[in-house]
Amino acid sequence: MTRSRSRTRQRPPAALALPALLAIAFLLMPLLGILARTSWGELGTHLTGPDVTEALRLSLVVSFWALGLSLLLGVPLAWLLARVDFPGKALVRSLVLLPMVLPPTVGGVALLLGFGRRGLLGPWLEGTFGITLPFHTSGAVVAATFVAMPFLVISLEGALGGLRPRYEETAASLGASPFRVFLTVTLPMVAPGLAAGAALTWARALGEFGATITFAGNLPGTTQTLPLQVYLLLQDSPEAATSVSLLLLAIAMAVLVALRGRWTGSASVRSGSVRGGAPADAALADPSTPDSAPGLTAPAGSGSVTQGGSPLSEPEEAGRAPQPAEVLNSADSAASWSLHAEVTGFNELTLEADPGITIAVVGENGAGKTTLLRALLGLTPRAHAELRLGDLDVTALPPHKRGVAWVPQDGALFPHLTALANTAYGLRAQGVARAEARAAAQRWLDRLGVGHLAHRRPAQLSGGQAQRVALARALAARPRLLLLDEPLAALDQTTRAHVRHTLRTHLAGFAGVCLIVTHDPVEAVSLADRVLVLDAGRTLQDAPPTEVTRNPRSPWVARMLGRNAWAGEASGDGLVLAGGGRIVAAEQLREGSRALAIIAPESVSVHRKRPDGSPRNVWSGTVREITASGSRLRVLIGSAESPDLIAEVTPQAAAELGLVEGAAVWSSVKATEVTLVSL
Repeated sequence: MTRSRSRTRQRPPAALALPALLAIAFLLMPLLGILARTSWGELGTHLTGPDVTEALRLSLVVSFWALGLSLLLGVPLAWLLARVDFPGKALVRSLVLLPMVLPPTVGGVALLLGFGRRGLLGPWLEGTFGITLPFHTSGAVVAATFVAMPFLVISLEGALGGLRPRYEETAASLGASPFRVFLTVTLPMVAPGLAAGAALTWARALGEFGATITFAGNLPGTTQTLPLQVYLLLQDSPEAATSVSLLLLAIAMAVLVALRGRWTGSASVRSGSVRGGAPADAALADPSTPDSAPGLTAPAGSGSVTQGGSPLSEPEEAGRAPQPAEVLNSADSAASWSLHAEVTGFNELTLEADPGITIAVVGENGAGKTTLLRALLGLTPRAHAELRLGDLDVTALPPHKRGVAWVPQDGALFPHLTALANTAYGLRAQGVARAEARAAAQRWLDRLGVGHLAHRRPAQLSGGQAQRVALARALAARPRLLLLDEPLAALDQTTRAHVRHTLRTHLAGFAGVCLIVTHDPVEAVSLADRVLVLDAGRTLQDAPPTEVTRNPRSPWVARMLGRNAWAGEASGDGLVLAGGGRIVAAEQLREGSRALAIIAPESVSVHRKRPDGSPRNVWSGTVREITASGSRLRVLIGSAESPDLIAEVTPQAAAELGLVEGAAVWSSVKATEVTLVSL
């Protein structure tokens, strides 16, 4: 590994290396000067003198008070700048940065004119509260806060800007108020940035000089901090000034070393960090659950899964059979929640469903699937939903009061909480006692087969395990409306079948409506009562799965179902294709009408020579790709005479035909194998 790194290390050009070395020497020389001129034998005497110790005590008092004020005022300001768009935001950010570029003495003059006895606010403070800031320790605190707080605000704003909002949005969907989200999710997740900003703020306040001497004066025991003491010692005892300077230098260097680059963003990422809810270190993942990329899965109910090395049938999870009668949505078991939504904006549609209905939302990328879910949550300006759940109109309610639980694509597990605490989060946010919430959370984790991982953090889970925990967290929150954005996408095939069966079992007892965004036809057919097909934010088809499977009204849906789909215009004997060419079909539609020609891959015959006999549709082409699909092979054939065509053959047939990528072939389809669907 070391040799590999040395080989890839670039040697800087001399034209850049020389000025860089001069810059390092320029920055290092003053520090070397302090070290060279320090009277090491008298260092202890210089640092333990009464004036120095008193100044050190006062510096610590002032710097810690300044840090406290910066945290009290700067944390909300950083959140405002990072999370809220408002008029004058650029001006406010400039005001935050101003003390960093303003000469310290000018800052002190500005503080005098603002808070001094003759300043704008000073007379009111003195007359109303008896507070006089200049020439008082409180004045030194104000001066230090003025110059140091920007370090905290900038560091924390950067950390908040790097925190993807979906964590906070997911917490809100579980019932947490904005303030609770801030305390329990936002602050813990930006703790490194907050700690870095706090350390820099404290160090800057400790070393403040110019604004303090101008605004608060230099009174021993009152405002004479350690930097001011250095200034006085330079006149009477330069050796002592050097020793005290060395102390301040050591403190500043200790702070920077402790930060280890976090201020500049160059800190190394720990192996336990989380990106999108998946583990950063694969070695921490549980090897019992593979996290391979899934393909098309077998129907639910096929096969079995293992838990801890012992086989479990799908209805039995961690020794406990699912209880479909358990109500998921509310403590009131008699409640049921229908859905009525009028969505406007990017999405234009009306959505209605009775209690207990599960709707699969499908469509190609950009069709508006996730936007629809976010509109129902009240989280996006792109679309607005007039939303009624049962008899309750929740349109005007904030996300945390709607009772709409959301599982985003990556799960968005809170990385600072264990799987158990993540699952109990929604119940705790709704006021459920800690012990009761954790007991319910453990039951949900057991049902989804991850109960043995309850005390692991998300970084110690595989992608599939994390997704199951996210699903348990949403179900445990007892929502009125359940929104799942590709909830099973991260699972391997065996685990996906297991979780799909579990989810279907629990949705059977769900008293609300569930929307599932998916690209998996098995999920759409096996989990949903209806399939909603979106195209550019509009409803293209809303029908039972059997109807969508039999008569897909979108080429994308047909291809999702594994079929060839070509759009065109009906003619006397079939379809004139939109991209040119024709296809002959046995059935006839009204001439000139828009339609889809649907062809199952197994209905496509592949030949190495032009076929003889009855096929009405014959095209020459070239094999572009061969992929495996279960026990068969799917062959993608490109042709100048027709759109790309997928044929499905057995491995034996592929070997006999000598099918390889680039091979010239002929494909044929009987007219009776072509289904025309009106658009």
